[in-house]
Amino acid sequence: MYARANDLGHPRLGMAISRKCSPRAVTRNRIKRAIREVFRKRKKALGGLDLVFLGQPGIGDKTAAELRATVEYLLNQVESCGRS
Repeated sequence: MYARANDLGHPRLGMAISRKCSPRAVTRNRIKRAIREVFRKRKKALGGLDLVFLGQPGIGDKTAAELRATVEYLLNQVESCGRS
């Protein structure tokens, strides 16, 4: 995941989940849904950030709960960097 401040005052989300992550479109869409769900719930706390999630090969093997936990962890890291 990449994060960069923006001047808009609200967060934006970008995703690059390619066929290398999973050859099946169903799995890629499941990954994107999990990312969007966590992003939507944490939107207010993120402030003015642009976030880009890059899928890595093998991410399609994770369960929905593991995907959400991973995204939560990454967003916690971004928030903690912004506070210090």
